[in-house]
Amino acid sequence: MLYSGISWDKAGFEVEVVDAAGATVRPATRFPARRAGEIAAHLRGFGQPVATVVDSTNGLLDGGLTAAGIEVYRADPPVLPARPPFGSVPAGELARAAHRDLTRLTRLDLADGTLGGRGDDLNAGAAASADTVATLTAAGRCLTHGPRDRPDVALTFDDGPLPPYTGQVLDILDRYGVRATFFCVGLLADAYPEIVAEIRRRGHHLGNHTWSHPFLPELSRAEVVEQVERTGEALAAATGEPPPTLFRPPYGGRSPQVLTGLAELGLTTVLWDALGWDWALPGQEHIARSVLDGTGPGGVILLHDGGGDRRQTVAALPAVLEGLLARDLRFVTVDEMLATTFPREAR
Repeated sequence: MLYSGISWDKAGFEVEVVDAAGATVRPATRFPARRAGEIAAHLRGFGQPVATVVDSTNGLLDGGLTAAGIEVYRADPPVLPARPPFGSVPAGELARAAHRDLTRLTRLDLADGTLGGRGDDLNAGAAASADTVATLTAAGRCLTHGPRDRPDVALTFDDGPLPPYTGQVLDILDRYGVRATFFCVGLLADAYPEIVAEIRRRGHHLGNHTWSHPFLPELSRAEVVEQVERTGEALAAATGEPPPTLFRPPYGGRSPQVLTGLAELGLTTVLWDALGWDWALPGQEHIARSVLDGTGPGGVILLHDGGGDRRQTVAALPAVLEGLLARDLRFVTVDEMLATTFPREAR
């Protein structure tokens, strides 16, 4: 078996492959973010199984690689050297972590995604943050849902922009006259500024979803700031507008310290109360039914236009829109929902 590591930095990804002796098979290969979709074919090109490793700061690739038949593992900090200030552990180190002892890494699947095996950590963070969420919500700096006595719902998309899916989503939203909010990752916003600009041109709103989709409670304060500020800069460069002040933590991962720090940066944290489980590729009917069953007045809906193959999400979207419109629910952006949830005079 071969072992590969995939690292990220401000410009894209690097892949290094080592053999059963831990020796580099070929020089590390760079993939700019616009070419990230070529990584699966690159790994299959070795002609034998390649156990592929990412770390917990890289949540952008495992879904697409897993769907393409690549074995993907996550290496956590205890088995890795220190990270650079902005970027992941080097690709060669990730590959050699698998070579040393694959059993110390976590095999990832579509159902649980990058945080596979860490559901307890995610749930513990949410429980520990409950009081902070309540405090920030009362201050108008956190949103999980809008008023239940208004027929408003906010449709949101995470992990893009990513062609062709973001464009397909935009076309469907145009057809139904629906506006949404797109929480973009910085690596892809920087790679596809023209798509970010098109989102705004069509009247939709933007939010910040970090640069590389990390598990925020595991990052230092300085790393969180870098992730947020660089993404804001990329979005501002693409649109010519100020950086968005809406922020969604990847996986909903949070701690009191993370949430407080985000508020200190002037950001409003946006969570959700309805979702389609579309990252797991359960089928378009399941995605649509999950959203329709879980959404009521004031709902904040989570879907994805990036992070992997999103054909099922695109196929499910018309049924989602038609089903909610048939209930006389009205689609609003997150900013509009915030304005009705927290009227300015009440803040």
